[in-house]
Amino acid sequence: MESVEKLYSLEGKTALITGGSRGLGKEMAIAFAKAGADVIIVSRTLEACQEVAAEVEALGRRALAYSCHTGRWEDINQLVEDVYKEFNKVDILVNNAGKSPLYDSLADVNEKLWDSVLAINLKGPFRLSSLIGQKMYESDGGSIINISSTAATNPTPKEVPYAAAKAGLNTLSLAMAKTYGPNVRVNSVMPGPFLTDISKAWDESALKKIEQESFLNRGGEPHEIVGIVLYLASDAASFTTGAVIPVDGGYLK
Repeated sequence: MESVEKLYSLEGKTALITGGSRGLGKEMAIAFAKAGADVIIVSRTLEACQEVAAEVEALGRRALAYSCHTGRWEDINQLVEDVYKEFNKVDILVNNAGKSPLYDSLADVNEKLWDSVLAINLKGPFRLSSLIGQKMYESDGGSIINISSTAATNPTPKEVPYAAAKAGLNTLSLAMAKTYGPNVRVNSVMPGPFLTDISKAWDESALKKIEQESFLNRGGEPHEIVGIVLYLASDAASFTTGAVIPVDGGYLK
């Protein structure tokens, strides 16, 4: 059996993370670099990606900052073309970019809002996983990690389009695990309430609800996403595919 250090090593691997410039995505990018991977950081804001890329490079790894609207297939097509020109491979794909706009009622959800939420949370991951998954399948394999949400199984009235998209993402993971196996492993992670920048907009009652209804009586700290994604990205998860794994502190069980 390999040593634990080697089992979780990402040495020689290349990882692409959408929504990688802040929050959970940034935590993943830095963790992957510390584990030995080169990292491609993708979001719509190039400057934010460049800041994370600089941190990755400071750890001695290669990095690429890339601006892309991951809800648009033409942008995704160009992203994949450019990444493979630069790195020649992607071993780990993390579909982390997400969007959940506020609305007053379901009747107020217009077509533009609905389409934009589905595009970022479901349509984009489908296209990116299809392109990169096929390349992984035809070469040395790889790992695709879809960042879903506990909203997929426990939706609230405030996030219905988002919940529907994330439920679709879970189904997509299972379908792609079947499609690209055995060379490519595809899994979903369902984070619960994490205390990222987004949580600063939560009111006191929302935070209180998390404390009362979570087994751990708190929200997650951003770095607490690292354990599960590092596991799924590495050889430690060589027999894990088609899984949907909650990381939520026991919230809403």
